[in-house]
Amino acid sequence: QTMPTGVAGDYAGYGAFGLPGGKSIDDPEKKKKSLTAEINNGRLAMMAIIGMFYQDGLTGSAWGDWSLYTDSPLRAGAAPAGPDFSGELGVTPPLGFWDPLGLSKFKDPEIAVQQFKRRRVIEIQHGRVAMLACIGYIVPEYFKWPGLISPSMNVAFADIPNGLKGMSYIPGAGWLQMITFVGIIEVYNLQTMPTGVAGDYAGYGAFGLPGGKSIDDPEKKKKSLTAEINNGRLAMMAIIGMFYQDGLTGSAWGDWSLYTDSPLRAGAAPAGPDFSGELGVTPPLGFWDPLGLSKFKDPEIAVQQFKRR
Repeated sequence: QTMPTGVAGDYAGYGAFGLPGGKSIDDPEKKKKSLTAEINNGRLAMMAIIGMFYQDGLTGSAWGDWSLYTDSPLRAGAAPAGPDFSGELGVTPPLGFWDPLGLSKFKDPEIAVQQFKRRRVIEIQHGRVAMLACIGYIVPEYFKWPGLISPSMNVAFADIPNGLKGMSYIPGAGWLQMITFVGIIEVYNLQTMPTGVAGDYAGYGAFGLPGGKSIDDPEKKKKSLTAEINNGRLAMMAIIGMFYQDGLTGSAWGDWSLYTDSPLRAGAAPAGPDFSGELGVTPPLGFWDPLGLSKFKDPEIAVQQFKRR
């Protein structure tokens, strides 16, 4: 029944953390910092408690072992019939063998095995390319080869900017060389059969490098291949993130404040109150309102609804 004393959630007679009779914070800067921290910690806590509820309900404990949730609909290994891929490389906790789209499910078990092997090879190959691509984004920030990349066109390595901007600087002949090289390896790979392990071809060593040395110790090889699959998965996510951030901010690790046209920012709206300076507005997103809950035709209602929420 009472109105906040100037700051959302700050009521007369209530101190820090909204405790009745508690002492408030007198220093304005310290108060602003503490309230911002409280808002952000509260957001994290709301996500955390939902996660705890789910994990507790499905495994019996808020930090229970996900392997106890054997009936998970996201696990292909929980399917009533078909080959068991739960012991394959790349199967890691907490999800185990994770196939939410059911890509490994076929009526014919033989086809299921063939399709799994094909997709596993593709996953490994894309992971390897993604890992190299991530390195290719990072290294040029600190080092570039001396000399010319194209003597005929007088283009130096130092002239090529890092990231997506560099694509337009590479001569057509350079693109042709790279595509031809990759194509030869890809076609040659497709003509050979893996030597027992997906993505492991005769004549190709660790990381799929032509002429590289393979790993002889079976346990060490299994551990290394599992690490490669998981690192490749991370790299595929990372390189997509780099592409997006580069394209929207001008750099793979550019400041998101440069992306002023973001449709996810209510502060970028053409009209209405500006909430970009409110408590809880933090980088990289700024004032984030993807559902447009702060947008109303009447600015006064917009302000009232923002304060209420």
